[in-house]
Amino acid sequence: MPARTVTVEELARLTGQEIGATDWLTIDQDRINAFAEAMGDHQWIHVDPARAKTESKYGRTIAHGFLTLSLLSRLSNEAVEVRGDFGMRINYGLNRVRFPAPVPEGSRIRARLTLQELKEFDGGHQIVWLISVDVEGSDKPALVAEWLIRLYR
Repeated sequence: MPARTVTVEELARLTGQEIGATDWLTIDQDRINAFAEAMGDHQWIHVDPARAKTESKYGRTIAHGFLTLSLLSRLSNEAVEVRGDFGMRINYGLNRVRFPAPVPEGSRIRARLTLQELKEFDGGHQIVWLISVDVEGSDKPALVAEWLIRLYR
């Protein structure tokens, strides 16, 4: 599904509302292995499918929580495009991050973005997104984060 396009001015009227959601993205073993290689985190629960099949309560490997977190930029861009009088958008940080449920290998995830706050500051606007990353078929999200984005003029 295409990203929802909104202006900064439109966002100002949407506080507390879900602004966008992504299509489903499959998290396969190749992606998990590439992340493990990049991060140097080769814990068996992530990279050893044979061992995970017999020793893990999930019966298969699971994605790193930080892999899911690292996908926020991609997922947010797929969900919402903010247009306005600004030249640069930056990741300003996170207030809270939780990983309530695992992402088993082969699962599909999607992100939902809710606008918590939009405020102007000298030089631009700050957006606070509440992002929930769902795992298809799971009652709990894989990730819930409060993410700050700054739009600089």
